[in-house]
Amino acid sequence: MRATHPRIDLLINNAGVMYTPKQTTADGFELQFGTNHLGHFAFTGLLLDRLLPVPGSRVVTVSSTGHRIRAAIHFDDLQWERSYSRAAAYGQSKLANLMFTYELQRRLAPHGTTIAVAAHPGVSNTELARNLPAPLRVIAATLSPLLVQTPEMGALPTLRAATDPTVLGGQYYGPGGRGEIRGFPKLVSSSTDSHNQTVQQRLWTVSEELTAVKFPFVSNN
Repeated sequence: MRATHPRIDLLINNAGVMYTPKQTTADGFELQFGTNHLGHFAFTGLLLDRLLPVPGSRVVTVSSTGHRIRAAIHFDDLQWERSYSRAAAYGQSKLANLMFTYELQRRLAPHGTTIAVAAHPGVSNTELARNLPAPLRVIAATLSPLLVQTPEMGALPTLRAATDPTVLGGQYYGPGGRGEIRGFPKLVSSSTDSHNQTVQQRLWTVSEELTAVKFPFVSNN
């Protein structure tokens, strides 16, 4: 991509897995943390020098309301080697998405060209939930007409974060309906934990060490 795209206006980090059985990526990372966070961190770092010269460029990272559910950054066992919880591992990865966005925005701010923004799709009718345990799949199928929205509606918060000229760095967009489950996109808030700058900075350092990717700026604000 670096060879074919000397200029990048928009990067959307949208790869994701949810509630997977215990397994690892090709690099040996726990699958949800590796896919949902470390992959995005490394990909952004490797392409950021193509965005920084472009005024108005953006990095949009897709998180989830799952960042509030049993979510913490488990620095003592990031890869869930001692024990494993599908829900908690997913929550950690989605919390990491937001912490990465907020820390990235602080580091981008002095450059004045590129912003970092987050979004979430609410509950969309995609195959992301295919790894839910069987009882939860039955419940989801029964309630889906009442709770979920189409993939097209679920994509709107990301599209707004990517294209709305009024968007500011460090903002977070999600569906505007009750519980942020469905509806047209609006500016939403994330958990108190997601704004912990000490944890954000520690996660950044650990992510650099794990991926061996250094971003093309020296330090944060």
